[in-house]
Amino acid sequence: MTSSFEFPTYPARLSDAERDHALKVLRDGVALGRLSQDTFVRRMELALAARHADELAALTADLPQDGRLSRALFGAVEAVSGFTVRLRRAWQAERLPKLLLPHPGSRHPLRIGRDPASGLRLNHETVSRVHAELRRQGGMWVLRDLGSTNGTTVNGRRVVGAAVVREGDLVSFGQMGFRLAGQ
Repeated sequence: MTSSFEFPTYPARLSDAERDHALKVLRDGVALGRLSQDTFVRRMELALAARHADELAALTADLPQDGRLSRALFGAVEAVSGFTVRLRRAWQAERLPKLLLPHPGSRHPLRIGRDPASGLRLNHETVSRVHAELRRQGGMWVLRDLGSTNGTTVNGRRVVGAAVVREGDLVSFGQMGFRLAGQ
């Protein structure tokens, strides 16, 4: 006597490639303005939690599946815009005055601001009286914004609290920019 066994079949698990493709379609939808940021974030969460291909298909059904030509066009635009940003930064970096880092053995931070008592006095209207400080901590240079009005940036990113800096970094206090240099 032969017996037959029946086992329930389950849909195959999603591959990483399928999930990555769905996330790319969602990213492209945001880039093209077809999805709001909130909708993108929600759909991305659902895509990461999806277990079946039909769940992913439902998340991307209202978005166009771009062909090779549009991907090439977006890639070219991205490459050109990235090049111009890098070119502008390189051009500006060479024109900026150097800010010499203090001697590593210095125990006191270098205060930067318009205040006459500052170690580095910058007399510019976009620099606060007590703008920032630079100190050596744990073998690294740390730049701390001291609640300035116009902000402190490192390589174009605003410093919130403190940031680690190194030689060659571009730092600005308000609109006064410098390139950090070692002694």
